[in-house]
Amino acid sequence: MNTATQAAPSGEVRTSIYRVIIQASIETVWSELVRTDRPSPFFFGGQYDTPGLESGAPFAMRSPDGKYTMAIGEVLEFSPPHRYAHTFRFTTSDDPASVVRYELEEVEGGTQFTLINEHAASDPVTNSEKQMAQGAKFICENLKAVVETGKATWGGRMMLFMFSLMAPMTPKAAKSENWPLDRIKGQ
Repeated sequence: MNTATQAAPSGEVRTSIYRVIIQASIETVWSELVRTDRPSPFFFGGQYDTPGLESGAPFAMRSPDGKYTMAIGEVLEFSPPHRYAHTFRFTTSDDPASVVRYELEEVEGGTQFTLINEHAASDPVTNSEKQMAQGAKFICENLKAVVETGKATWGGRMMLFMFSLMAPMTPKAAKSENWPLDRIKGQ
C-alpha cells in the first residue's frame, strides 16, 4: 500500500493519500465499496444508512444492530464507478468534518483504489485526524481482502471481534436515536 501526506500552510488543507491495487474489476470493487445492504468489514463493521448515495444525501455509518452511529456525513460526489466523495465526522467528537474521497481506476492487474482524507490545516492535528489516518490503512487493506478473498484480513477480523465485545461501552452520544438522517444534513 502506498501512502503520502501533504502538509499545507495555515488556512489550507492537509491531504493524506492511500493507494492499493485490488485484483478485481472496477465494477466489483465499486459494488463492494458502496453497498448499503449489509455491514462492511472494511468500514469497521459499519453499515450505511442513507436515503440514497447521491450528491447532497446524508448518511450515517451505524453498528450492525443499528443501535449506534459511529460517523455521519453528506455525499458530495457520486460518479460510478470512478469517484465517491463525502464529508465525514465522528459522532463522539466535536472536531469539524473532513472530506473523504474514493477514486477507482482500472490498471493492469485490477483496480487502483485511492482513499484521500482532507483536513483543514488551520485546525490543530486532532484525535479524529489521527483515527482517520489509522482507519484509512485498515479500510484499504480490508477492502482489498474482502474483494479478493471474501473476508477481512485476520487482523481486521480480530479488531471487529474486539469492537463487538466493547459495544456496551460505546458512548451515549453515539446512540442512533441522537443521529436521525434529517439531523445529519448540513453538519
